[in-house]
Amino acid sequence: MENIKNLRDFIDFLESKGELVRVREAVDRDLEITEITDRVVKAGGPALLFENVKGCERPLLINLFGTDQRMAWALGNDTLDEAAGRIAEAAEMAPPGDWREKLRMLPKIAALGRILPKKVSRAACQDVVLTGDDADLNILPAQLCWPGDGGRYITQTQIFSKDPESGARNVGMYRVQIFDAKTCGMHWQMHKVGAQHHRVAEAKGERVEVAIALGGHPAMIYAATAPLPEGVDEVLLGGFLAGHPIEMVQGVTVDLEVPAEAEYVIEGYVEPGERRLEGPFGDHTGYYSLADDYPVMHVTAITHRRDPIYPSIVVGPPIQEDGPMGKATERLFLPLLKLQFPELVDMHLPVEGVFHNVAIISIRKRYPGHARKMMSSLWGTGQMAFTKIVIVVDEDVDVQNKAEVFWRGTANIDPKRDAVFAAGLTDVLDHASDRMGLSGKMGIDATRKWPEEGFTREWPEVLKMSPEVKARVDEIWYKLGIPLGKK
Repeated sequence: MENIKNLRDFIDFLESKGELVRVREAVDRDLEITEITDRVVKAGGPALLFENVKGCERPLLINLFGTDQRMAWALGNDTLDEAAGRIAEAAEMAPPGDWREKLRMLPKIAALGRILPKKVSRAACQDVVLTGDDADLNILPAQLCWPGDGGRYITQTQIFSKDPESGARNVGMYRVQIFDAKTCGMHWQMHKVGAQHHRVAEAKGERVEVAIALGGHPAMIYAATAPLPEGVDEVLLGGFLAGHPIEMVQGVTVDLEVPAEAEYVIEGYVEPGERRLEGPFGDHTGYYSLADDYPVMHVTAITHRRDPIYPSIVVGPPIQEDGPMGKATERLFLPLLKLQFPELVDMHLPVEGVFHNVAIISIRKRYPGHARKMMSSLWGTGQMAFTKIVIVVDEDVDVQNKAEVFWRGTANIDPKRDAVFAAGLTDVLDHASDRMGLSGKMGIDATRKWPEEGFTREWPEVLKMSPEVKARVDEIWYKLGIPLGKK
């Protein structure tokens, strides 16, 4: 899908597939769009382009990534597993050995070179440039998403900042509360890279320049959410997933490059030492995250396309649009985890666990205590460190089938023996922990136990019909006339 260059191309593509509905009826951006979207996304419905937002002249796009299929298309593939396969292929490109291997690697190395970010001098995102009093955040159709929210929020962001020491770029999707025409809250949670940029700059008494991009290539929107290691460029990932370079242009008032194909770009800075109460906010946990003091962004410019489209997202009680985005992360980053942990077979982050509450993994068990080793390993790996509960099952358990996991897993555990408790990090949004960012952990070893692990009884076999009987019934099934019905 290399012909998709921006959000508009993707809208046209989705419309051609019957996966987008234009809503021409007047709808209020405050609460009404949330209620409509909540009903549509839970039914697996289409992306919605609200063309008549009450009190706003700009259309609003939402539920863009609301199904696994649309999420896969956004990443340039028909399925998420195909996109993951591309990641796996790139990850396995070990340094070439002899000259024959070098020759075989050349096409792949050249292909990777063709997805590096590309700087351009002119860009559609700067068709209109607003500075001074004209740079007013109130031109955006930002939503009041839930009744208890502290204000209107910009939600589907790509927030660009630079490391004050290395100059390395970071892009993250952080919520932004609009305070007034010129200021907004920068929700940099303590564990995020943007927060680290701010801490370093603040210690030096320096400002952090910031650019908030809205829209652009759908793969770049996703890349802003990806749990990449610090220093790895999200724009490079966006280009890899898109299959072509993400074009970047110099900001108007900040020393940052921004996506040339974005719909809107908000430029500004965060002053050292300045905080303002931000929140509450109806969050992806399904609960309101509490108000707290966060840095303040001062707007210096707003640029946008002619007739821009405002992309938004609503989060809340699952399932929401962020569900397929989380599933994409699960699939795309599994090959990278497998490189680090070859025994890992599969992983499932249930949407009901809002991605950081529960991880279910299957392993090829090699030695006593292997499941416990995997728990500790995951709790020490990137954003998996936020996972509160890790359930480890054997390789023959389908972790994507929650009914099978519940059946096989609970049958295999003795809670006194197989529950492991530890302490570590948790997501700042986790409201159950006694202290923000710190919580207990629970691991459940739901693998079959070995004698070396102290299990001296005989382990029973799972019931299975013999292949011969299954084959005989297959042959006569059409004669039986028995409807299987629908689940």
